[in-house]
Amino acid sequence: MKNVNSTCGLLIIIASLLIAGATAETQWFENFCRGNKNTTKLHFYVHDVRTGPNATLYTVANASITTTSPTGFGRINVFDDRVTAAPDIGSEEVARAQGTTTSVDLQVSAASMNLNFYLTSGKFNGSTVTIIGRNQFTLAQRELPVAGGSGAFRYARGYAITSSYSNDATTNYSVLEYTIYITTSTKC
Repeated sequence: MKNVNSTCGLLIIIASLLIAGATAETQWFENFCRGNKNTTKLHFYVHDVRTGPNATLYTVANASITTTSPTGFGRINVFDDRVTAAPDIGSEEVARAQGTTTSVDLQVSAASMNLNFYLTSGKFNGSTVTIIGRNQFTLAQRELPVAGGSGAFRYARGYAITSSYSNDATTNYSVLEYTIYITTSTKC
């Protein structure tokens, strides 16, 4: 009887850990406080589809030298990308990544970004986070500033770390991973 109780207890613990692990996998935000500052950590994946019938990124303008520039200098793109809690495009959508990129460097592949994360799920539904800055695509990890936000992220400041999670050159489809740290003056 003692072994049966021990086995049942162990099975309950393992089941609890598996359920907690499954829940943690879809947890894409976290809040923590320091003094009178509230910091939120967002972690999600942006799906950038550059060609085909389901494209989410379009070139809207080119400079006279764009086609001969090794960096695509002067190209302006507009995008409306799906943002998910996990890297799979079929996973839960938590936001849309909407904005523009402009190729701004004659020497390396880098863009000036105007990126708005419009959150569509969970407790931040309807809020936005705005990121504006230089994104040098040749770096494994890039840091971009959070310039502001709306709703839950009014008066926001912070930074985002982004990297390429995957890139398929054949289908022109990339998955970008974002971790964003946002501080607001709201009391906790």
